[in-house]
Amino acid sequence: MKITIIAGARPNFMKIAPIIHAIQKAERAGSNIGYRLVHTGQHYDEKMSNTFFQELNIPEPDAHLGGGGGTQAEQTASIMIAFERELMANPVDLVLVVGDVTSTLACAIVAKKLNTKVAHVEAGIRSFDLSMPEEINRMVTDSITDYFFTTSIWAGNNLKNNGIADDKIFFVGNVMIDTLLKNEGRFVQPALWNELGLTTGDYLVMTLHRPGNVDEEQKFKDLLTAIIMGSNGKPLLFPVHPRTRNIIENIGIDLTQIPNLHLSTPMGYLEFNYLVKHAMAVITDSGGITEETTVLGVPCMTLRDNTERPETCEVGTNELVGTDPNRVGPAMEKLFNGRWKSGGIPEKWDGKAAERIVEELLKL
Repeated sequence: MKITIIAGARPNFMKIAPIIHAIQKAERAGSNIGYRLVHTGQHYDEKMSNTFFQELNIPEPDAHLGGGGGTQAEQTASIMIAFERELMANPVDLVLVVGDVTSTLACAIVAKKLNTKVAHVEAGIRSFDLSMPEEINRMVTDSITDYFFTTSIWAGNNLKNNGIADDKIFFVGNVMIDTLLKNEGRFVQPALWNELGLTTGDYLVMTLHRPGNVDEEQKFKDLLTAIIMGSNGKPLLFPVHPRTRNIIENIGIDLTQIPNLHLSTPMGYLEFNYLVKHAMAVITDSGGITEETTVLGVPCMTLRDNTERPETCEVGTNELVGTDPNRVGPAMEKLFNGRWKSGGIPEKWDGKAAERIVEELLKL
């Protein structure tokens, strides 16, 4: 079986790494399976791309499509045009896409139009919020996918409710957690740890990137203010994209007057997760980070009104705080009063999801 694996954006890299390693292991054992890795170039920043390949021991891509930049439509079109050429020149039995980014959608459409089977890793997750580009990507991809690899029973039920047959759905677990568990012992203490005199459990990590939180300047200012006010003076570590840093400056927050807020450039996987593992809590609007905090047992408050990963709330350490700045203070008070739930680990989030995926692929 020949497979093309698609990667394009930061979350993809953590998901493809264990799958590639599992395929390589099967190849060494004599199984008839091989892969071709295609990097769409959706994320072209060094910290968002090459660094992750190096840290996670991902081989150099067989093809780089250079599809970064532009609007959503321009990026989708660019990736589709380039991947069509790639797949016609290098036909395979199956195209494997992961997650819910633009590359996922674009390459799934191209594959199906070239009569190539599609497998979707992390299929079936839903926020039921069509204002999120990712939700559209998930829905369209799952509507044309042939084989669905899911992270939870909940995701599988979403697919069944859409008429997907049981024999096309494979509950394998979470490949993001495969990568987390494999690399936990390799996490790297960043330089700012000593620079700021940090100690385990005595600081907060925050990440904010969704347009609804960041692009509406007054709302962003109100959210930041609420977080700062509720932090009890604990160090607030905020790895931030340069674009978001510019917005912070535009909204009139004087960083010199907030000694506990520390902005940094985006971090690599090993450094960032070192900070997450040792944090008192994480404040985020990311989906993937809620999965990692759940497994690491770190309290997580999500500044969103919905989540496509409800198991992180129902089982794990995550709670939906919402996007209303007025709800941040009570959540922070709950954290500092020691009333945050301890949480557990969802079923099959055990570091073996990629092995299960390859086992199922070999049966197809």
